[in-house]
Amino acid sequence: MTEPENRPVRTRYAPSPTGPQHIGGIRSALFAWLYARRHGGQFILRIEDTDQKRTAPGSIELIEESFDWLGLDIDEGPRQGGAFGPYIQSERLTLYQTWAQWLVDQGHAYKCFATAEELKELRAAGTGYDRRYRDVPAEQAAELEARGMPYVIRFKMPLTGVTAGRDMIRDAVEFDNAQLQDAVLLKSDGYPTYHLAHIVDDHYMKISHITRAVEWLPSFPLHLQLWKSFGWEKPQYAHLPVLLNPNGKGKLSKRKQQFADAGASVPVLVHEFIDAGYLPEAVINFLANIGWNFGDNQEMFSRQEAIQRFDLKDVNPANSAYPIKKLTWLNSQYIQTSTVEELARLLKPVLQEAGYTVVDERLLEVAPTLKVRLKTLKDVVPMAGFFFADWAAFQAPPPDILLQRKMDSVSTAMVLEESIPVLQSLEDFSSGSQHGVMAHLAKDLGLKNGQVFGTLRAAVTGQKVSPPTFETMEILGRDESVRRLKLALQSLAQPTN
Repeated sequence: MTEPENRPVRTRYAPSPTGPQHIGGIRSALFAWLYARRHGGQFILRIEDTDQKRTAPGSIELIEESFDWLGLDIDEGPRQGGAFGPYIQSERLTLYQTWAQWLVDQGHAYKCFATAEELKELRAAGTGYDRRYRDVPAEQAAELEARGMPYVIRFKMPLTGVTAGRDMIRDAVEFDNAQLQDAVLLKSDGYPTYHLAHIVDDHYMKISHITRAVEWLPSFPLHLQLWKSFGWEKPQYAHLPVLLNPNGKGKLSKRKQQFADAGASVPVLVHEFIDAGYLPEAVINFLANIGWNFGDNQEMFSRQEAIQRFDLKDVNPANSAYPIKKLTWLNSQYIQTSTVEELARLLKPVLQEAGYTVVDERLLEVAPTLKVRLKTLKDVVPMAGFFFADWAAFQAPPPDILLQRKMDSVSTAMVLEESIPVLQSLEDFSSGSQHGVMAHLAKDLGLKNGQVFGTLRAAVTGQKVSPPTFETMEILGRDESVRRLKLALQSLAQPTN
């Protein structure tokens, strides 16, 4: 069993089709993809659906859609095809059954006829399976089989000594064989377990490197012994550290949860990142940073830059807390570095989904005002949705939004009354021109800029938070801006109950 130092690099992601993709699995896939791209190799998608009870309809499509959104191209898979297919395990059953029987014939495995009742009793006694059928003579086993007794095929794990191997992240690892059981390789329904299926598939698909969660490390000795029994060249394994909850306590759940230190619900499934308005570039950058370091104190990098530096040997074996706040920061940085046209393209479906009719020309005007203010694409709706609402239906905001700090209705009305004629008289209604005259007006009125500007912003948007006041008014135009200021003034004049 030689280490594949010089064989062509072929990595894979082999999820079970049980539903939406968890971000922990996607990180394993990302590291495999980066390694393959770094070494000019291939990245394969294989669907491990041998546990038919857990298979959920539509899951394969969800997996493929996740990769499409993330921009992780697949060289071989169910949709792409390839020379080593099929790439769905339930379509390869004969292959597993053949090799399971081969292990039996060669004395590396055996047929176990233990009934469900027997196994239940052993579990209740706290002993676990006791290898009671391991050394049954071949004639007796054949007789039980001829009587129609159901059986599974179990691997004959060495009873003494140690199994030693090498993990790319942890280097040398050793396991006491006496602590290990004879694992099931082929179930009574003819379907393989993960232990057998992934070995056979990785051999036939010529996989050179495997990235998987560290939870599989206890099964590593079994897999090493299987490779040895088959006599096949084994891949290199990299057992990735666990993603912990944002508070560092416990493994990251497969369900969205609320963490006080994260400040919001934490997305953990790919579609949740999409729904929350994150960019795929930010998610890729974010995941690459968990357990691996780009170096040079650089936290933001393109996937091409990551490809040029990535190495599985550089992955930190320590478990890492899920730094969701870092993702939000990265996302805002990617939004800022996008072009106006790119940002407008991304924001349009978000606004449309919120029920707004989007005029492209207006969106291109609005997008520049949002680049440094959006943390996620979803932020556009509460921040700038008013641009795309029915302007004719606009209503003045209530006093709690209109009144600025240390201002009352009288001082607010004064600002509006003084601002309207000044803005109407401007020949140039650009944001810069507005800013100049309004700053001068604030000084004349003995108010701070923020008080005057905030009054105007609330009056024309109906919101406490929006894009910059004067850029907003420039987009709305002189007539619409003045109309809204007058509506606010009228609202202040109305008696309160």
